[in-house]
Amino acid sequence: MNDTAAKKDVQKLQRAVVDSLEDVKAQDLVVFDTEHISSLFERVIIASGTSNRQTKALAASVRDKVREAGFAKPRIEGEDNGEWIIVDCGAVVVHIMQPTIRQYYNLEEIWGEKPVRAKLGSAKPVPVKKPVAKVAVKKVSAKKTTVKKAPAKKTVSRKK
Repeated sequence: MNDTAAKKDVQKLQRAVVDSLEDVKAQDLVVFDTEHISSLFERVIIASGTSNRQTKALAASVRDKVREAGFAKPRIEGEDNGEWIIVDCGAVVVHIMQPTIRQYYNLEEIWGEKPVRAKLGSAKPVPVKKPVAKVAVKKVSAKKTTVKKAPAKKTVSRKK
């Protein structure tokens, strides 16, 4: 594979990962170019989830979207406790962490030399809402209608 095709594959994989994380509302999402630091992978993506349940959902979303995009099934570590999950997608490694763990290990200090200006926000086309034509509404005054009650029938009691 030539160099440009490999770069496009990395970009496609990165886009799939970023979209999958945004779908599950990942927080503090950052992407770093690491090809100058390590020959093992080209991007490190770090994201936070607010709970074990959300970090597990984020990892599952990454796994599913990467497969849908045509890449090999990623390897996942740390899913048991959900505090720090690593999703190894080959050229892209994703760290999904809870905020306290992320703050403690501060991976941005290790990998953050070259942040990638990734467009955050879904790359999926957003349907454009067509402007609704304003229709003139004629106000009709509501007239009170009174209903006249029919006089009650008198019952006559007959005496014997």
